[in-house]
Amino acid sequence: MRGSSGDSLAQLTASLRSAVADGADAAGLAGELFAIAATLRHEPALRRVATDVSLAPDAKQGLAKALFGERVSPAALDLLSQGVACRWTATRDLPDAFELLGEIGVVLGADDTDRLADELFEVQQLIAGHPDLRDALSNPLRTAADKESLLRQLLEGKVSSATLTLTLQGLVGSHHTVGAALDHYQDVVAEVGSEAVATVRVAASLTESERDRLAAVLARDAGRPVHLNEIVDPSVIGGMRIEIGDQVIDGTIATRLDDARRRLAS
Repeated sequence: MRGSSGDSLAQLTASLRSAVADGADAAGLAGELFAIAATLRHEPALRRVATDVSLAPDAKQGLAKALFGERVSPAALDLLSQGVACRWTATRDLPDAFELLGEIGVVLGADDTDRLADELFEVQQLIAGHPDLRDALSNPLRTAADKESLLRQLLEGKVSSATLTLTLQGLVGSHHTVGAALDHYQDVVAEVGSEAVATVRVAASLTESERDRLAAVLARDAGRPVHLNEIVDPSVIGGMRIEIGDQVIDGTIATRLDDARRRLAS
C-alpha cells in the first residue's frame, strides 16, 4: 500500500503487535480480523462510510462499535476503531489492510515460524504439483465448504494450526488462487520475522551444512536473515538457481549448456 494507506497500515500493524505483546490471543484475534475484512469487502456502503474523510472520526468509530461491539473482542474493536479513523488512499485498502492484519496475527500466534514458513512452501508445492487438486480448488462450481473439506482432509493433523488457518483463508481471501495466497503468506512470515525468502532450485537435495553456508552467504548480501525454500529439480543437472526478491542468480549447468549452444549457433 502507498501513501496514506501505507502509513495507516503501519500504524495498525504496530498496534496489533502491541496488543499481542500485552496478552491478546493472536490466533483468536486473527480470526476476528479476517471476519472484519470479509464484512467490509462484502458491504460496499459500509466500506465507503468507514473511509469517508468528510465524516468525523468519532462518528465512524461509533458506527463501528454499534456494528461490531458485541461480535468481536475489545482488542479487535480497538483496531477497527483506529482503522476507520485513519486515512485510506482507496476504499478497498481498508478491508485489504484488515485481511493482512489477520495474516500477521496468525504468524504472531504461531508456535514455530520456521516450521510455518516451511509448511506453507510445502503445501504450495503440493498444490502446484497436482493439477487435479489445483483445478478442484479453483473450480467455481465447487462450494467454498467443499473446497475447505478437501483441504482439511489433506492437511488436518499433518501441519500446524497456523498453516491450516492460512491455507483455508486462501480460499476466501482476496487472492485469486490458493497458490498465490500461499506465496504471499510466505512473504508475510518473512516480513514479520524481518527475514528475506530465497527459493533455491537444485538437482539434488542440499545437505544441512550446505544449506547453512548458503543461507549465511545470502544473509550477508541481503543484510538480514534468509529463509531457504528448496526445490529439487533434476533438469538443472548441477549447480543452483536462486531467486531472492527481484534478484535471480542462475548458476545451473543446464543454463550454461543453453548459453554455449546459443553461442555455437550464432
